[in-house]
This record gives sequence, structure tokens and C-alpha cells, in this order.
Amino acid sequence: MRRWFQSKSINAPSPVGAVLSYLVLGFWALLILFPLYWLIITSFKISSQVAEGPFYIPFVDFKPSLDAWRYVLVGDLSRDTLRNFGNTLLVAPISSLIALTLGATAAYALVRFEYRPRVGAIFTFIGCLILSMILISIGLPWQIALTVSGAVFVILLQTIGRRFKRALGNNDIAFWMISQRMLPPVAVVIPIYILFQRLHLLDTYTALIITYVTSNLPIVIWLMRDYISTIPIELEECASIDGASRYRIFWSVVLLWLCQAW
Repeated sequence: MRRWFQSKSINAPSPVGAVLSYLVLGFWALLILFPLYWLIITSFKISSQVAEGPFYIPFVDFKPSLDAWRYVLVGDLSRDTLRNFGNTLLVAPISSLIALTLGATAAYALVRFEYRPRVGAIFTFIGCLILSMILISIGLPWQIALTVSGAVFVILLQTIGRRFKRALGNNDIAFWMISQRMLPPVAVVIPIYILFQRLHLLDTYTALIITYVTSNLPIVIWLMRDYISTIPIELEECASIDGASRYRIFWSVVLLWLCQAW
């Protein structure tokens, strides 16, 4: 058996082939890393050196200076720069965590449970959502608009919605979610702006977090759905027999995905 594996193993490249491989890989690494190197050394140049260049080697082609860093971090642009970095450090982790939590739960439900929502219920919900937007746009308080729309949705769902027999499946729901990524963001900028203006959320962290979570949720659901579908259901059944709850199994799946991602 050992001889069979040795005979089937891939032969090591010749010395010339190894040298050529390292040369090609080294050239490709240099090609990829050079823009980063150029970005770093440019930050240590003054304006005249940037315009007169190119200068490649610090202390040889040019004398490094911290004027650009001082201008951005301490000078006139320090307030805007530090504020933008602070906003990113606050909004990005929170929105990512919310999108991951909601997306993972939705993806797990789409894989492990069967949904058959009726088309009539879906169109009724969309119509009531449009109704709430219209009511808010004409000046009605959003609390009253949502209450009225919810009541209309319940009434229509119990009457007209039941007449539609056609239903959608899990794959249809997942495809609809990922199709939202095809929508150009510029097409919804004005409606989102008006919505946040009516809700008095302009220039707030809440508006940024809601926007980022909404835009990233479809791709999170799609990716997590593909990953969860690769986990055999027998493993979860064994864990359930051992006494693990549904929530514990779900979070174990998410932690396993995070470990593999890192």
C-alpha cells in the first residue's frame, strides 16, 4: 500500500522548474504589492515631490515628510477625518453583527423549514406597505399610518388573500432576496431619504445602520444558505437526541461557519 501511494504521488519539480516558479510568483507578488508600496511612500511626500516625481526610494530619491499626515490627522482635516473613522468603527461592526444574526437565522429557516406563502398574501402586504408610505408622505404620523396599514392588511388577508391558491417555495423566497442585489442603489436613494426625513432619522447612526443592514442582508442570507445546506441534517438530529435545543444547534452552526471563515 505504501509503494502504491508513493507511485501515485506527484513528482517534485526539477530545480529549473522550481526556480522559474519562484520567479513567476515573485514577479506576480511584486506586481500586486507595488501599488500598496506606492500608496505608502506617497503619503510621506510633499506636494511638489508628488507632482515632480516619480520618486521611488525614501532617503534616496526624496526626503520623507510627515506634513501630509499632520495635515490630515492634526491640521485642518483632522476633525472630518477622525469623525469619519469613528463613524466607520461604530457603524460597521454593529451593522455587520445585525446583518449576520438576521441573515443566519433566515438562511437556517430557509434550509431546515418548509415555507409556502401564498401569492395573495404577498401582494396584499406589498399593497399595504405602499399605503403606509402614501399616508406618511401626506403628513400622517408614522405610528398611525402603520396601524392603519396593519389593520387593512389583516382584513384583506382574511378575505381576498385566501382566494389566491398559488404559493411560493423556499427557493423562490431565496431567489427573490438575492434579486434585491440587482437593484441599483441610486434608484432607492430618494425614497430612503424621504423615509428617514419623515421618521426624523436624518444624520443619525440609526439610519446608517438600517441602510447597511438592509443592503447587506440578501447576500448574507444567500451565502449562509449555501453553507448550511452542506451540513448533514443527521448531525443536527443526533444533537437534538442528545438534548440540544434548536437555538443551541443553530448557534453551533454559526460558530462553526465563523471558525471556518477565519
